[in-house]
Amino acid sequence: MNIINIEHISKVYQVGTEQVHAIVDISLKIDKNEYVAIMGPSGSGKSTLMNMLGCLDTPSTGKYEFNGASVSQMSDNELAKIRNKEIGFVFQTFNLLARSNAIHNVELPLIYAGVPAAERKERAEQALIDVGLKERMYHKPNELSGGQRQRVAVARAIVTKPSIILADEPTGNLDSKTGEEIMILFNIIYEKGNTIILVTHEEYIAEHAARILRIKDGLIEADVPVVNRYIPKMRVEVN
Repeated sequence: MNIINIEHISKVYQVGTEQVHAIVDISLKIDKNEYVAIMGPSGSGKSTLMNMLGCLDTPSTGKYEFNGASVSQMSDNELAKIRNKEIGFVFQTFNLLARSNAIHNVELPLIYAGVPAAERKERAEQALIDVGLKERMYHKPNELSGGQRQRVAVARAIVTKPSIILADEPTGNLDSKTGEEIMILFNIIYEKGNTIILVTHEEYIAEHAARILRIKDGLIEADVPVVNRYIPKMRVEVN
């Protein structure tokens, strides 16, 4: 079953008197429980594609269907509902509220969704347990390591039980060991049946996925399965 179905989309930005073609006639299907990495150099269009996949932007032309619904025709409010309910975001810079503890940061999308307080707390606690932060629930971001902050961000992404996890350079601000721990966490999430779309410029990070899309000059240059996918065997320890 297709979660994402894109047909001949393009994205054109007006920069002064010049038109910039960021995406040029891309067609793409992503199925449920796929693990896809999107790669490309700076300026290739991968960030623009990621923004459209995450309903942060809409195509200039073409069709985008998410779970059978036409995203291309949605209002801003409808797009916001899709982002909150159906897409779990993980960013390179964590994007946590500095004055809020881990559990409140994880609760945020549930607050926006109108989930009752008791259920919010229960679901946020379980998400933090799932990412190995049982003992850090009431710590603020400045009391956590970079890897722990990214785990909070992952917990926030999975707490709504979204259709896809969209991760933008999730290991970019981490050392290699901590980055590998985050990739182990993504693999656990994937093995539970989740769909993951990972944007990265690192080849070894992309090889954790099962399929790699290579973007160049706004076009899909290659769309190939990962023959020798790297599958991490260790598990994230609770701390």
